[in-house]
Amino acid sequence: MMGTEKEETEPFGLYSYLVKTAGMAKDEAVQIAADLTHLRFKKGEILLKTGDLCQHSFFVEKGLLRSYMLDESGKEHVIQFAPENWFVVDRSSVYFNDPSESYIEAIEDTEVVLIGEDFICNASQTSPDFSRFNDKLLHNHIRQMQKRINLLLGATAEKRYMSFIEMYPDLLLRVPQWMIASYLGITPESLSRVRKELAHKNFKPN
Repeated sequence: MMGTEKEETEPFGLYSYLVKTAGMAKDEAVQIAADLTHLRFKKGEILLKTGDLCQHSFFVEKGLLRSYMLDESGKEHVIQFAPENWFVVDRSSVYFNDPSESYIEAIEDTEVVLIGEDFICNASQTSPDFSRFNDKLLHNHIRQMQKRINLLLGATAEKRYMSFIEMYPDLLLRVPQWMIASYLGITPESLSRVRKELAHKNFKPN
């Protein structure tokens, strides 16, 4: 992981997230986030690669990340996209010290805040509202992963695509089509066909 540290220290994106989304008081948010590390990554830079130990969650203040893995043949499989105000992390690595089995890459020029376990503990102790929010966030992540597994195992390509739009409504023009296809577990050709079929269904002549 390379990256360059930002000159400014005010946690503008994270601060707003802690106050508006996590329910933390403004003074608590300023105090708890004051010493966090902010990094910038260029498009195409790798934040985490397989075999590394992941030591932080990445909170995206600006830009777009993706996590992906390579199968034995070298084919990429996108696990998650992380636009602004999203977290991305290799949980097995950061919580159990397992070598990472995935990569995290910047799809766009991206600014992130590094979130360690000590931050989560301090924030939970400082703010009961944050503690409740963090528990809900974890359970929602598990729910979404279970939904994703169910879709990959039994849903049509069209249903998977519609679920992607629901999950990431602002990413259709920011993410290359082949990455979306990889996330959906289908070929780019199948994705193109699904998009054409949906456009045909939604076309209503005057």
